[in-house]
Amino acid sequence: MTPAPAQSSAPRLLVALLISWAILAASFAVTSWLLSGMEVSGGVWGYIWVSALFGIVNAVLGTILRILTLPLTLLTLGLFSVVVNAVLLSITDSLSSGLTIDEFWWTAIWAAIILAVVSVVLELFVRILMWREPRYTASLDSRS
Repeated sequence: MTPAPAQSSAPRLLVALLISWAILAASFAVTSWLLSGMEVSGGVWGYIWVSALFGIVNAVLGTILRILTLPLTLLTLGLFSVVVNAVLLSITDSLSSGLTIDEFWWTAIWAAIILAVVSVVLELFVRILMWREPRYTASLDSRS
């Protein structure tokens, strides 16, 4: 008897969530390393805490902000989404003592851009590693 689809997909969903969380933490680390006006304190756990808090802020407030600013985002061909992400970073900064952003306009805007680019690159890298087909050597192919 096979398990119900909801039961078998739960571990996969948890693993995907943890991988996304780790990618976001690594993205925060790279962004704070590249951008002098943004700092994450607390070491590895600081990056994990800030990425978790940013994920929650992004899921709750980000959804509302994106819906409210959809006409402006369409009018600017998506460029206003950078401002929305910068606002979400500033909200995360105000909620956490582990994240420090100097100024909204330049630091938060650049942090939003760098964070998005680094996250996309790391997600692509992880997807390539996880979905890679196993390679067969010549000795394994000759046995069949």
